[in-house]
Amino acid sequence: MGREIRKVAIVGGGVIGAAWAARFLLNGIDVAVFDLDPEVERKTLEVVANARRAQTRLHGAALPAEGKLTFAGSVAEAVADADFIQESLPEREDLKQRVLAEVDAAMPAHAVIGSSTSGLLPTKLQNGMQRPDRLVVGHPFNPVYLLPLVEVCGGDQTSLETIDVASALYTRVGMKVLHVRHEIDGFIADRLLEAVWREALWLINDGIATAAEIDDAIRFGAGLRWSFMGTFLTYRLAGGEAGMRHFLHQFGPSMEWPWTKLVGPKLTDELIDTVAAQSDDQAAGIGLREYEALRDSCLVDIMHALERNDFASGAVAKAYRTSLQGKEAVTLGSDCGDGHLLTQHTPVMPEWIDYNDHLTEWAYLKLFGDATDVVLARIGAGPDYVATGFSFYTVETHIRHLGQARLGQKVEVRTRVLGSDGKRLHLSHEMTNLDSATLIATAEHMLVHVDAKAEKSAPAPQHIAQAMQGLAAAQQHLAPPDGAGRSIKMPG
Repeated sequence: MGREIRKVAIVGGGVIGAAWAARFLLNGIDVAVFDLDPEVERKTLEVVANARRAQTRLHGAALPAEGKLTFAGSVAEAVADADFIQESLPEREDLKQRVLAEVDAAMPAHAVIGSSTSGLLPTKLQNGMQRPDRLVVGHPFNPVYLLPLVEVCGGDQTSLETIDVASALYTRVGMKVLHVRHEIDGFIADRLLEAVWREALWLINDGIATAAEIDDAIRFGAGLRWSFMGTFLTYRLAGGEAGMRHFLHQFGPSMEWPWTKLVGPKLTDELIDTVAAQSDDQAAGIGLREYEALRDSCLVDIMHALERNDFASGAVAKAYRTSLQGKEAVTLGSDCGDGHLLTQHTPVMPEWIDYNDHLTEWAYLKLFGDATDVVLARIGAGPDYVATGFSFYTVETHIRHLGQARLGQKVEVRTRVLGSDGKRLHLSHEMTNLDSATLIATAEHMLVHVDAKAEKSAPAPQHIAQAMQGLAAAQQHLAPPDGAGRSIKMPG
């Protein structure tokens, strides 16, 4: 079971299954989906489109080339050559047992099964399987393609190797594995969620609050803290310098107060109607996909913000992007085929746009600066070289703005070396909007090699000087770039 997982089968293509398919697919893994729903292909492709938009905003050009998506006509066809199977059927124990036994009989000998169940015990799900040691629970959270948490729980007969295989795969696709070491109904996260859900139903049942008011109490308050600190760390900080012990002494007596009702109210038809009606009012006629896209945008923005602090889910996203290095669909610093170097290939990110929804002025300089860094890495003057105390400083820049790029559109920068003399490096960049196939900006940079400690210019070492001259010579056949050497002046 130590082989690389190249193909995943999704058995059950509903909300969770389709989102699992998207996460695996966008991480370069081939996916086969089986579901009896005649519209499974349409629904899955819609979810994949939303996931692609969200993951591109979150990880940009770091994502690898997508895997291949297929739709199978049977369970056996879907799992026949799969290395891993993610089962996402409805929460019916008898249904899952029957289909898991079918999956077990048809899958390859090395394959592992992960069940998306949100609360059924894996030991019970293993009943009927010939190879129960290959089953583990992999319980995700919606949207699966964006939220990193996955609870991994083995049954009585699950092997440690199976848990390791599943955990390694989930980590590989950018998830945070929470190992549930002991079987318990609802695992960990859903038991916490159920307590809040029961109390929320009581608040509606007793006429205390509406669905919208309850959601506001969470999303404008504790929910923002929960997204990056959870409960215990939040309460620890509430204890001040004395920490959790002081908090428990101070607030412990409140646990004796009859505030909450941890036994849920009976879901009568009247309560169901009330909750459903209030939920409809809260939705205000906005469609499912529009709400999903809005939700995803908010989550991405939170993750980007947390990433800038290298904390919580932002730290997971940062570590995952680092793990993707070298797996990108395009290779920066490679030859474009016409002599230019490919130095940037990225979608326009939200933080790069201005009030006109265009790529803003400073972002052009950032992208051209990043392109210059790719050239420097190509000639051996990357971060490791800078750490030795030497570097290249940009001493002159000229940017021409010729067109526009909007949020989400892909831009590409191609670069050539116009000249070098062992101390100076003269670069020309061209930025193209790939969506409109138009040249939108050019940049000309002059860089000087410096001794950073002495804070003065210095000749580059021979291997770097030769690399610069080699690039310049290899690109001599290219026509002179338009605008090179041009100065800014009023028309004569």
